[in-house]
Amino acid sequence: MGLDSAVIEEIVEDADERMGKTLDALQHAFAKIRTGRANPSLLDTVFVEYYGAPTPLNQVASVSVEDARTLAVSPWEKPLVPIIEKAILKSDIGITPVSSGDVIRVPLPPLTEENRRDLAKQAKAEAENSRISIRNIRREAIADVRELVKEKEATEDDARRAEDRIQKVTDKRVAQVDTALAAKESDLMDF
Repeated sequence: MGLDSAVIEEIVEDADERMGKTLDALQHAFAKIRTGRANPSLLDTVFVEYYGAPTPLNQVASVSVEDARTLAVSPWEKPLVPIIEKAILKSDIGITPVSSGDVIRVPLPPLTEENRRDLAKQAKAEAENSRISIRNIRREAIADVRELVKEKEATEDDARRAEDRIQKVTDKRVAQVDTALAAKESDLMDF
């Protein structure tokens, strides 16, 4: 019995960990969706050519919030200013940087109601993809538990208890997705 419960525990913990990674991926996806406020994570997807290698912007410059609608990018080396400007322009963010000597300002235009709705749709799609991923992980974990029963390494009762635990973990993770989506939508609709 000790070995069986250890294997079941491992299946449940693995499912929870993988669901947590799905949630991390959702947070990363949400960071790319622009809100009305300036947020340094908006530039996380920008890569700069630095000594011949694509390097994340935050490794060659500091990115800070200057005011509610402006980011300030301070490169650590002056020759990087035009390179960073080009990288921001080429990125899929759709923002035009303004250079003033050593600092690059990234003004964020106010979001229109239509932009907000589109971004909210994008956030909902990302959240739904995360829910689907979490449900797929649940299905795989339950299949693993049922395989143990088939192999006679666990009893039906063990399997039922494990499935209940997997469902509770799934419900918890889906609730976290819903909470993250609500927060993102609130950010998007905040003027």
